[in-house]
Amino acid sequence: MHKLAKLNSLPIRFKLVIHFLLISILPSLLLAVLVGWAVDRIIEQQVNENTLQLIDKVNSTIEAHIENVQNMTYFISLHSNIQQFLDGTLEHLGPDEEYEISKFLQNFTTLYPEIAGILVVNQQGDYLSNELYTRSSFNLNQESWYRQAVENKGIAKLIGKPQGRRITSHVHYREDEVVTVVRAIIDSTTGEEKGVILIDLKLRVIEEAVRDVRLGKSGYLMVVDQKGDPIYSPAPSIMYEQSFDHRFSQNYGIFTEEVEGERYQLMYQQSAFTGWTLIGVFSTDQSVEEVQQILFYVVTFVFFVCFVGITASYFLSYTISRPINQLMLAMQKAESGDLTSRYEGEEQDEVGRLGRSFNTMIEQIGKLISLTERQERKKREAELHSLQANIKPHFLYNTLDTIQWMARKKNASDVADLVGALSKLFRIGLSKGGTIIPLVDEIEHIKNYLQIQSVRYKNKLNYSLVMPSNMERLSILKIVLQPIVENAIYHGIKERRGPGLITIEAERENDMLIIRIRDNGKGIKPETLQQLRTNVNLFLEKGDKEGGQRLTKGYGLINVHARLRLTFGEPYGVKIDSVFNEGTVVTIFHPILEGGVETKRA
Repeated sequence: MHKLAKLNSLPIRFKLVIHFLLISILPSLLLAVLVGWAVDRIIEQQVNENTLQLIDKVNSTIEAHIENVQNMTYFISLHSNIQQFLDGTLEHLGPDEEYEISKFLQNFTTLYPEIAGILVVNQQGDYLSNELYTRSSFNLNQESWYRQAVENKGIAKLIGKPQGRRITSHVHYREDEVVTVVRAIIDSTTGEEKGVILIDLKLRVIEEAVRDVRLGKSGYLMVVDQKGDPIYSPAPSIMYEQSFDHRFSQNYGIFTEEVEGERYQLMYQQSAFTGWTLIGVFSTDQSVEEVQQILFYVVTFVFFVCFVGITASYFLSYTISRPINQLMLAMQKAESGDLTSRYEGEEQDEVGRLGRSFNTMIEQIGKLISLTERQERKKREAELHSLQANIKPHFLYNTLDTIQWMARKKNASDVADLVGALSKLFRIGLSKGGTIIPLVDEIEHIKNYLQIQSVRYKNKLNYSLVMPSNMERLSILKIVLQPIVENAIYHGIKERRGPGLITIEAERENDMLIIRIRDNGKGIKPETLQQLRTNVNLFLEKGDKEGGQRLTKGYGLINVHARLRLTFGEPYGVKIDSVFNEGTVVTIFHPILEGGVETKRA
């Protein structure tokens, strides 16, 4: 887990490099191993097959020569003089018969130069030959080759190394320079041997068939007899003194042999006709060299792929990680408070789109911060205007208390009541600097204001306040009723003919306090009403003086709406409805505040 966490903490560039290397180099390495293994197996199989095919062809060539020699024995045995000699009926050879037989045998050596000599021996031990003769008067019937021919019962016998013979040739071929084919002539009636025909075949015939065959760079073929003793092997041959008869368990096969510390691979095939075995010998290092040469090209290719893969991985990881790093740096600057930071990349991929989204987000955050600053500034301006318009210094209502006391001393009760109402009006307006006051204080404040206005307008102004008893514990933003009631008096009731009525109703609807101020005054013309509603939105968007001109109509109404919206947000504020010559209804939407605490705010 620790290693995994450490890997996850690596930069994305290194992760991409590792990823690219895993998907490019590892498969290449595996491919190299598989190719090397497959090439080794395929080359070994092909070498074995080709070698066995060569051995088979060489065997066929040798068998053809031996078969020709065997056919010669049949042909010689059919000669009339030879038959008489073998039957023992030719007691004495005259010069003519001897010349004729010698010429007959000489014809074979002339037609087949590979024949070193021909010898015909009858049952009595007498012999006829063109090139061969005995070294002494020894009876040839006692020769081992003669006994082997008799034991083979008329079938040609191939003797690879005719050792210990008491015959020689005029050319003086050594015993290791010839191979011998012997065949007993069998009487077809009695089944007894009549004699033996011996033909010496020059070893160079075998040498010529085997010598020019090369197995790889240094491999060669050698011929061994039925006992596993070498008949022919290129000189010098490290295998010449070896005996392999114990390894020939089948007619053909492959085995390895270690000689003088070096390992050799040997493939053999045994001839059913001659009984000899042809062995292909080559060093195991030779096949390894060929495989290594192929592996060298494979490894070179793998290194090339690795080089290209590493270069490409670094390039690709750079192209992918660079825009990510740029975006990360831009985010870090924004995180530190620099909202002018921007992503500068031009890529059209996911990172580019993410960067442009980041730029848009930063711009929106800047706009929201500016909007919040403007709203706070407007809120402070609205509160300042409210205080400037409604709050007087302490000495003013203290002086009013003094005037009220003096009026009561002089028994001027109506003046005292008026001055008392005005004093209460100022006291509630100040509210010790608080912005949220109990709802009953706001109602008391508007009662005092209406009492003062009633004295001024005498019987022209009537009012009614309806507030359920279950709403006495609620609180409200101060001085939200007085500006609206003032507008109702000056723009509604004052313009009406006859007495007018202002009704103030408060009710709780769901989680919202709703206060409606109705008057049956002059009302508002439709175009003026529309302009008033526009001014409300314009003030919220651009402030008092930023709209291009100062707002002069409905400022009190706009001030109350702005204070509610800036303090509590949507959907709180003021709604105005009016019918010209019938009256106006202003509805205040205020959140429920119990004990000065807001219970729900949008």
